[in-house]
Amino acid sequence: MMLLSQLPDDVLYHILSYLDCRSLGRLSQVCRSICRFVNQDVVWKKVAKAFLNTGITRSGTDIYPHIPLKERVKIAQNWCSGVCKRAIPLKWKTKLLPWLQLDGDVLFLSQAGDVGAYHLHQVSKRLQRNPFEIYSGHNGDVCRFVLTESQLISGGSDGKILVHSRRSDESVELSGHNQEVNCLDSKDGLIVSGSRDRTVRVWTPASMSPTDTIPMYDRVWSVAISPTLSSFATGTACCENFSPLSIWDVERSMCVCSLGSEFRRGAGVLDIVFESPFQLFSCGYDTFIRLWDLRLSPRKCVMEWEEPHDSTLYCIQTDGNHMIASGSSYYGVVRLWDKRQTKCLQFFQLSRDPVSSPVYCLRLSSSHLYAALATSLHSLDFRQSPAHVR
Repeated sequence: MMLLSQLPDDVLYHILSYLDCRSLGRLSQVCRSICRFVNQDVVWKKVAKAFLNTGITRSGTDIYPHIPLKERVKIAQNWCSGVCKRAIPLKWKTKLLPWLQLDGDVLFLSQAGDVGAYHLHQVSKRLQRNPFEIYSGHNGDVCRFVLTESQLISGGSDGKILVHSRRSDESVELSGHNQEVNCLDSKDGLIVSGSRDRTVRVWTPASMSPTDTIPMYDRVWSVAISPTLSSFATGTACCENFSPLSIWDVERSMCVCSLGSEFRRGAGVLDIVFESPFQLFSCGYDTFIRLWDLRLSPRKCVMEWEEPHDSTLYCIQTDGNHMIASGSSYYGVVRLWDKRQTKCLQFFQLSRDPVSSPVYCLRLSSSHLYAALATSLHSLDFRQSPAHVR
């Protein structure tokens, strides 16, 4: 008889593909040779796709290739069960509308007119108290900012858009809006911004003035550029008699379609996220997260998740696979959702102050969730190890 370890690799891979994470964990404790084989990423890839926030997208892309998949499956079980360690790395006295971006081991946080860059400790992921870099230049608060590989692009209440170099002290001002820039997005040099002045403006690479100005007839709360760069989505305040959510063609600056027809007046869209060229998530004042399929004709909502306490949803994030994280308007409530079911999976109340604060922004890493509230930054660490996967 052949020993299990003597089987050809492709046969052994096929056998292990039928095992769940508990069985794989137990098998890895049989002997050293089996342990080395079982701990390979290729063995855990099928298992990892079924869990939340393992970094494996539905298309098969690995977002965190430097972290072993077995370790990520351990952490993913804590995301599902809500096991985490809470911390408040930063506090400030003045109430703000902060925004976050995460780039590897660096967390960017806007506070009033500045954006600070903070190192995260490589192992503990603790945030350093003081920023190692500060990006400034606005005469008012920073409303939104985005990161590219070489730039930080910020929009402020002064109506300006500043393009900061991340490699030098240089910055360039893009003028166009005459009221606060509520939202912006940038991909491959393309910049799209939305403002309280009821316009959307589009900048193409190397242009110092907007190549197109689109009248929206309503305040613009959110924008997102499609991964294909051929279109972008806008979310408005829904104070007029038309849908607040629209898709626009970049080249022609024309509306391709409006999504939905049953939004009540005032049900503005506060955040929109492209998960793929044909999947768009939205949330806002109507308390729903909605998934829109842009391949269908007509394009329509194919699934929705309702905030149980009827709270406005300020922001959403997805892991590219099964998980959605949402931040609501009362008491800093963060919810985790599994797209395969309609009920909330887990929730965390981050604020217990008498005057509640919305969750203005959320960001995910493989093991942490960061949430920005009016006077504090919160961190949830999901790296506690379940006993049955060693």
